[in-house]
Amino acid sequence: MSDASQPSEPSKAAPLGLPAPGDATADAQPNVIKLDHLGPMIVNSDGTISRIANWSAMSQIEKDRSLRLLAKRNNARMESLKADPKNEAQQS
Repeated sequence: MSDASQPSEPSKAAPLGLPAPGDATADAQPNVIKLDHLGPMIVNSDGTISRIANWSAMSQIEKDRSLRLLAKRNNARMESLKADPKNEAQQS
């Protein structure tokens, strides 16, 4: 007996092809998404990353000062995280 829902022969329909080269758009430039408006990345002491919530509301002098301080603090935190032996197991 044959099952009516399943054909006994393989389908002989033509396979679906890819679109022609002229149909697809080819961007010469890569897709770039800038996140500068979100502010700098902050490395927390536990290794997680966050951002300053009110970055867009800060004045330029506040942004400059924050960038200077964050660069120093992020570098110090990254060095301490790299030196901590218990973090090496989590990175692998």
